[in-house]
Amino acid sequence: MALRRTIPRALAALLLLAAPAAWGATVRVAPGDLARALGAAAPGDTLVLLPGTHPGPVAVTVPVTLEAEPGAVLDGGGTGVVVEVKAPGTTLRGLDVRHSGTSLYDQHAGIFLGKEAAGSLVEGNRLSGNLIGIYVWGAADVMVRGNLVLGRNDLRVSERGNGIQLWNAPGTKVVGNTVRGGRDGVFVTTSHHNLFADNVFEGVRFAVHYMYTNDSEVSGNRSVGNHVGYALMYSHRLKVRGNLSKGDRQHGLLLNYANASEVEGNVVEGRFDGTGPGEAGDAGDKDMPPEDGDPTAPRTGTGKCVFIYNANKNAIRGNRFEGCEVGVHFTAGSERNAISGNAFVANRTQVKYVGTRSLDWSAGGVGNFWSDNAAFDLDGDGIADEAYRPNDVVDRVVWAHPQAKLLLNGPGVQVLRWAQKQFPAIHPGGVTDTAPLMSAAGVPTAATLATPLAGGRPLAAIGAPHG
Repeated sequence: MALRRTIPRALAALLLLAAPAAWGATVRVAPGDLARALGAAAPGDTLVLLPGTHPGPVAVTVPVTLEAEPGAVLDGGGTGVVVEVKAPGTTLRGLDVRHSGTSLYDQHAGIFLGKEAAGSLVEGNRLSGNLIGIYVWGAADVMVRGNLVLGRNDLRVSERGNGIQLWNAPGTKVVGNTVRGGRDGVFVTTSHHNLFADNVFEGVRFAVHYMYTNDSEVSGNRSVGNHVGYALMYSHRLKVRGNLSKGDRQHGLLLNYANASEVEGNVVEGRFDGTGPGEAGDAGDKDMPPEDGDPTAPRTGTGKCVFIYNANKNAIRGNRFEGCEVGVHFTAGSERNAISGNAFVANRTQVKYVGTRSLDWSAGGVGNFWSDNAAFDLDGDGIADEAYRPNDVVDRVVWAHPQAKLLLNGPGVQVLRWAQKQFPAIHPGGVTDTAPLMSAAGVPTAATLATPLAGGRPLAAIGAPHG
């Protein structure tokens, strides 16, 4: 009997402890009363902003839900952080947040989640006119989902903030957001076990700028018409899957000391109709690996589908690299990478390999598809009968001395290329695919990755005005 009485009492005690969170009050907040309402709120309360302009900055110091009715605007007036969250388990949903301050040093943002904001939810908000859209600074296990972030393009690139920014936010997830304008779509540094999935990035410098963040996933994102799609740097054990880079100007995918990662099922679709890398003054970046040539010089299209710089022990498979000036630029001692099952389609130069070692780009008897490989498959096994070499000694001469392009159609160059084909020992090392594929069947295309998007918008609608 004593045991039967103890169990209900224990349950009652737990229910009393949970009561504020489960049955908090709903408070309708008139314009001008938000700071007072937040100061009087109890944990678990829901504050609903009524239509009109609610002045900021404001701070959330207890775990509440902050929502808004249509027509309600939370306006920081150009000062500081508009909404600062200092309580765990806080929910910000359906807000229209505008006009933060303009100091990068002071981390001015539309929504700022400090270290105390672990486990919070930022969902379905619209942020415009803010320096940084959403900043998760040291808070673990935050969900940032389904937000629209409109960055500031009235500032020079070096003065702009990022759409969504993370620092030391383990377990935080950034899912289904749209970022248009500003500096970078997502910038993350010094974190781990994060998820960045199903986001759309338009009109930014880097769609995803990724530094010192290990054991994380970048999947299902869409980068359209940016300077760089996915710049993954100084990070280990990443899963990079099913992302699309369409018409990005400089690089679709960049791996700079990104190691022991899986890069699979991504599509980089370049273009040859671009006029340059972007706005004046934004080409250089101290985090970027050194490039050949003048980075401010105009380009005729997407520079490189993928740039692999000192990246090691990665599995790069089942990706499509199409329509770039260079399909893949591979340099700076990158070693022990398994590159197979990819499709290199209609790139002006399929591979630019800067090195002297001999590399076989096949794994387990499976190589890659090369659209310029005029090969035969007499036994019908789907593997070409001869190995494929994307480069020869003439390419090396042209890379080192661009003026040599004037001689490419000369008889001497043609004889040299014929001799290399007949006597492979003449080759000075480089990339060889010993099992080139005869088709790109099974490799995704831009069309297959374009829909559906997390927000329900097809690729054709990206760039259209938002409501």
